[in-house]
Amino acid sequence: MRLLVIDPKFGAAGDMVTGAFLAVGADREAVVRAMRSVVADPTVDDVVRCGMPAVLVKTHAGPAHRTLEEVLARVETADAPADALILAKRVFARIASAEEQVHGTHHVHFHEVGADDAIADVIGACTGFVSLNIDAVHILPISIGSGTVNCAHGIMPIPAPATAEILKNSDLTVSAGEFSGELCTPTGAALLAEFSATCGTSEHTGRIVSVGCGAGTRDPADHPNVLRMMVMESAVPFFGPQVDVLETNVDDLSGEVLASVVSQMIESGARDACVVPIVMKKGRPGHLVRVICLPADSERLARLLARETGSLGIRCMPMVHRFVADRVISSETVVVNGYTFAIDVKTAFMDGAAYSKKAEFDQVQKAADTVGVSVRDMKRIVEEEAWKRK
Repeated sequence: MRLLVIDPKFGAAGDMVTGAFLAVGADREAVVRAMRSVVADPTVDDVVRCGMPAVLVKTHAGPAHRTLEEVLARVETADAPADALILAKRVFARIASAEEQVHGTHHVHFHEVGADDAIADVIGACTGFVSLNIDAVHILPISIGSGTVNCAHGIMPIPAPATAEILKNSDLTVSAGEFSGELCTPTGAALLAEFSATCGTSEHTGRIVSVGCGAGTRDPADHPNVLRMMVMESAVPFFGPQVDVLETNVDDLSGEVLASVVSQMIESGARDACVVPIVMKKGRPGHLVRVICLPADSERLARLLARETGSLGIRCMPMVHRFVADRVISSETVVVNGYTFAIDVKTAFMDGAAYSKKAEFDQVQKAADTVGVSVRDMKRIVEEEAWKRK
């Protein structure tokens, strides 16, 4: 089991999170490519903060004000793995929810967090997280700092209102710390909160295999402005974090609505969701909607499932063990009808040997449409190429 320990002793911001992922071994090419699809020329440099080596990521992007819909549309066009884009969307949904609570309206505009640099940081961080193939995350208390900060709405107390709401809505613990200034930004808080919600754990024992720091822009003399991460290997059974299973029977929903329900569950944080045809009382055809989620998300997702389906009751089977295979995402290059494509392939391992290789469907479909072959043939070509690399 691969465990990621994040130590925000000196705070957390989007660029620091991305830099820390690169420092502990995330796929640099994939991260930079994902960021470059949002901002023209991101840079990655090795720096030192109070004697500690760290990775500094800069996007060189200007300000922008966008709605959540505009931000999500920007995320959709990023050149990043599908899992990273789903994760990035949930991060921005978390920020939007906090902004709505702060402003008391559903029609908020992102200011600092809607700019291209923030979008690039989130996509870069999520790509780094996915590339590390992490099974669980343990996050130490976050230092939030003290004093005031200048933002789009003027001078605000620290933590900024949106940051405070994000942290309040998470299971993260915080510390005021002994350092002044804004140590934790809304983007940093939302990233850590989403990582914790995705696969958070209270366990943090194991063998350290890599350590690295992401640097902030400032370089104060009294403390290292860094976010430190450690990747650890832990000898635990093949069963991963426990999950809850939510279920409900429905007999009055169209196929389009059922498809929308599944998509909404995934985008709202479910680990998986599906619809199964069943025969209900009096021989009526119906469907079983099943959602797999982390225990911390089960009540929220059960409420959402009830609203979306109109169900009068959601069954919850709590704390179910699940098998979690080791897995890694790689990019396979294939040439078809004179066109060259780089397509992500997810490889699953058991006892160190690969037993499954699956090409990313959206990328396969786009490539198939480009060259005029069937999706089935394109998928076979990519996966056959991947199996050559055992």
